[in-house]
Amino acid sequence: MANGRKNYLYRGISDELSALMRTGWADTERRDLTPTEQAPHAARRRAALSALFPGERLVVPSGGLKIRSNDAHYPYRPYTGYVHLTGDQARDGALVLEPRPDGGHDAHCYQLPRDSRDSDEFWTGYTAELWMGRRRTLAESELVLGMECRDIRTIAEDLAKATNTPTRVVRGIDPSLEAVLATDEERDDEFEEAVSGLRLIKDEWEIAELRRAVDATVRGFTDVVRELSQAIATSERWIEGTFFRRARVEGNTVGYGSICAAGEHATIMHWQDNDGPVRPGELLLLDAGVETHTLYTADVTRTLPISGTFNPLQREIYDAVYEAQEAGMAAVKPGAHYRDFHEAAQRSLAARLVEWGFLKGPAERVYELDLQRRFTMAGTGHMLGLDVHDCAQARNEDYIEGVLEAGMCLTVEPGLYFQPDDLTVPEEWRGIGVRIEDDVLVTADGNENLSAGLPRSADEVEAWMREFAG
Repeated sequence: MANGRKNYLYRGISDELSALMRTGWADTERRDLTPTEQAPHAARRRAALSALFPGERLVVPSGGLKIRSNDAHYPYRPYTGYVHLTGDQARDGALVLEPRPDGGHDAHCYQLPRDSRDSDEFWTGYTAELWMGRRRTLAESELVLGMECRDIRTIAEDLAKATNTPTRVVRGIDPSLEAVLATDEERDDEFEEAVSGLRLIKDEWEIAELRRAVDATVRGFTDVVRELSQAIATSERWIEGTFFRRARVEGNTVGYGSICAAGEHATIMHWQDNDGPVRPGELLLLDAGVETHTLYTADVTRTLPISGTFNPLQREIYDAVYEAQEAGMAAVKPGAHYRDFHEAAQRSLAARLVEWGFLKGPAERVYELDLQRRFTMAGTGHMLGLDVHDCAQARNEDYIEGVLEAGMCLTVEPGLYFQPDDLTVPEEWRGIGVRIEDDVLVTADGNENLSAGLPRSADEVEAWMREFAG
């Protein structure tokens, strides 16, 4: 067994090879780097977090690689709170805010530095630089992030220097870091709520990133429509691959697993196998979003007639969801309760389900008892940003029970789902699922639909498909 692995072809490292590998390397230090666009915004976010916890040390890890299978890793994605507070995406790092006597904090970004050419480490392991790619030096990171950077390998020693300093850490991201800290779980949970809550209101830079994500997503949806004939000839996988290509070319990747649900798969809320047939005459529910290089994601859904035209029943269901979305979007404005858009959309769908005879009215009774949930399943939206379900750990008082403010970005996504085995509806309704989802920015005087570049009404969808699908 060599290099920590079984079935290793090489027997070891000769002294001559080790000496050879340590010599002849050029100086590649980057001295021309400047702070990223995000750096001043991240600094303001750190200041806001600092003000919430004077006198306390605050630790926000970035996280590390996760095993997919055997010695293969999943693509790395840093912890969202770390990205938001630093603008950095490096693995195995941590942001540490050390308290000052004046109540503020000094920020230090601990990172894994470049592998030294003075040892075999830089080329002998799967996570070494010659295997994984060049990392920044600490000096380079300081230029890019606009903050002091330190070697992550010294963090345990550094944190041990002030054992009497009350400390909070975001748990569940880096177990090895948690192991060297004596913290209280309840206080750590409060800290994570604060880190998450900081993202409720987006600054101008973040809104611009969300626009980029949505614009690329619009182009990805158009790509799918253009290639529907290929999907019909193959499967939902063609749709998934088509959108993924756009996400990788224009951004980092997809913001979440794309839902490419044709036919009765559209009734499965989180369908991601994407291996079913794409048949003319049925509907395609496509829920997908591009994630930018800075990790902000869109989240858009359209339900499309695969043949290019809705049949009368499909259109009736689609129009009901469209009307519910219109009601929900109209309720998105500063000063409104967060729940208002959800309630408006659900009341609209409840009334329609009573009208169709699927639920016993009056509609108000149906809504008060949530009986419409048999067919609407999910809530009508969520916050959006660095995470597709952003701010998920924020305090309920600030999120679900809160009030909308300018700068918040959320999805409005009502849907109707008639399960293939639901005997309470006529046979021709079974297996039909419709969702329409848009990304909506709360503005000073109302809202802006960031994804308005995609058609929404049934007539607009059919015209769009005639233009691009032929």
